[in-house]
Amino acid sequence: MKMVNAIIKPFKLDDVREAISEIGVEGLTVSEVKGFGRQKGHTELYRGAEYQVDFLPKVKLEIAVNDDVVDRLVKAITESAHTGKIGDGKIFVYDLQQAVRIRTGEQDVEAI
Repeated sequence: MKMVNAIIKPFKLDDVREAISEIGVEGLTVSEVKGFGRQKGHTELYRGAEYQVDFLPKVKLEIAVNDDVVDRLVKAITESAHTGKIGDGKIFVYDLQQAVRIRTGEQDVEAI
């Protein structure tokens, strides 16, 4: 089992959700987060005053999947979140040692 974390631009969330649904992924967790990478934030103008925005709004997806789905999932996220501009995001894949569905007690692959 693997845990896939993806940090994407907020406006791409619906595109990514549709893409992962098409490959059969049934569940994900979404969090609104802030951060920056190489772009190091940006400057905005508000009521005539210029100020620095250090952390940009992003969306973090957490998806637990079986090993045989990982490559298709990463491809689906990459293609659907891509804009070609700086700040498109990152995908991280981790080993997932155990999963338990609290309601039924199912474990591991059956739980995800």
